[in-house]
Amino acid sequence: MAPYRRPLAYALLAGAVALVTTALAAYRWGGSQGGLVVLHQVHAHFVAMGWLTLVALGAAALLGVRTPAMRVALGAPVLVLGVPVMFLATVLAQLSGGQEQTRSVAAPGRDDRRLVVEEGSAMIDPLWYVYVHEGSWPRERRWAVGYFNGDATHNELREAVWTGPDRIRMTTSGGVVHEVTVAPGGRPDRIVSAGW
Repeated sequence: MAPYRRPLAYALLAGAVALVTTALAAYRWGGSQGGLVVLHQVHAHFVAMGWLTLVALGAAALLGVRTPAMRVALGAPVLVLGVPVMFLATVLAQLSGGQEQTRSVAAPGRDDRRLVVEEGSAMIDPLWYVYVHEGSWPRERRWAVGYFNGDATHNELREAVWTGPDRIRMTTSGGVVHEVTVAPGGRPDRIVSAGW
C-alpha cells in the first residue's frame, strides 16, 4: 500500500465526520425560531453535504482498506443505503423549490435588526416567508414572523414593512393587514399564517 493512502483515508473520514457534525449542528441550532442565521445557511446545503459525505466515505474505504473483500464490505453499505437515500433527498429538495431572499430592510433607527422576505414555491404555488434577523454575524439570529401561501385566494403577500423599530405590518392581496410586535431580542409576539 502506498504511504499516502492511509493518511488520505483518515483525512477523508475526518472530513465526513465534520460534514455530519456540521449538518447536525445546523439542524439543531439553525431553525427559524431564534436559530443562528449562519447555521440556517448551512442547513440550506444539506443535500450537497450529504453527497460529499457519501463520496468521502466511499473514497476512504477504497483508500484505507488493503483487501478487496474488505473494500466491498465497507463500500457496499455506503452505496446500497446512502445513494438511494441521497437520491430521494435530492428529488424532494428539487420539488420543494427552496427559498430565495428577495428583500432585506433595516428597522428604523436600528442597524442590528432587519426584516427579511424570502420567496419560494410548493410545486406551482408561490410562497412568501417573512423573518426578523437580529444581531450581527456570526451571532445573528432569525425568527419567523409570517408565512403566506399564494395558492389560497387573496393570501399573496403584497407588503411587508416596518411601521416602527419594533412593529411590522404585512398586507395580503385581499387587503388583510397583520400587525406584529417584535420584542427586545428579536422574537415576534406571534407568527402570521395565511393560506396554509
